[in-house]
Amino acid sequence: MSKPPRNPTSGILLIDKPQGITSHDVVSRARKLIGTRKVGHAGTLDPMATGLLVLGVNNSTRLLTWIVGLRKEYTATIRLGAATNTDDAEGELGERADAPALARATDAAIAAGVAELTGTISQRPSSVSAIKVDGRRAYTLAREGAEVELPEREVTVFEFEVLAIRRGEWVDVDVRVECSSGTYIRALARDLGAGLGVGGHLTALRRTRIGPFDVGSAAELDDELDQRMLAPGDVATSLFGRVDLSDADADDLAHGKQIVLGETPEGPLAAIAPGGRLVGLVENRGGRARVLVNFPADTVAS
Repeated sequence: MSKPPRNPTSGILLIDKPQGITSHDVVSRARKLIGTRKVGHAGTLDPMATGLLVLGVNNSTRLLTWIVGLRKEYTATIRLGAATNTDDAEGELGERADAPALARATDAAIAAGVAELTGTISQRPSSVSAIKVDGRRAYTLAREGAEVELPEREVTVFEFEVLAIRRGEWVDVDVRVECSSGTYIRALARDLGAGLGVGGHLTALRRTRIGPFDVGSAAELDDELDQRMLAPGDVATSLFGRVDLSDADADDLAHGKQIVLGETPEGPLAAIAPGGRLVGLVENRGGRARVLVNFPADTVAS
């Protein structure tokens, strides 16, 4: 029995990940639905989390390197009253704060704690993060019972906004966070609770934006994914400056030849062939194009 033909189409796919599955599960499902093995993603989401996952398909996996470091936005719920060993609701609860301690976590105190965690801060990633320790993922070591203490790193929290506060058995704080790549929202929940003296962990997390990409434009996993891919040229020009090539220049660039650029904006440039195809990302070196990464034209597999 012959294998079905591989889908050669390249593109970027925005997925609204549902709760309860891993980012790898999403990639596996996309591979089957689109008809290609070459699918990757630009930054994981925990199984508990929902929201925007950016996938690259076929040659557009080369764009993911440029997407993964973009600024991100999340909405989340932080539960004050106890920490957990995973900094989220999937872990084991630690000692619970008593009622007087929770009462001292006033709206003003929460606002002050949020302000302390806004800007450029040092953050210790959660022990169940995907960071590698001696070649193994921290979350794997933590789940095996190993003590994992990751070093602090500098991150930037551009905006940390309190949307609502609900008080009862716990104090639940709905927030919106805009942050640099590498920021852990679970760690913000942990550190907010620690600063207030009551403990804290994350109970809900949704990624709403990565750079210019919004979850409102994302596909569901049961959609016709091959019909929802964004053209590589459109994605690249939303991220970078643009240089339009002639047919001859596009052919020369694709074959590794230098072409004249003249005056162009600084930084990476999306080199676009007539018809809108992305030929490569280039930078201007002395008036000539230096290729940062090329994007071969899609070809149908035989």
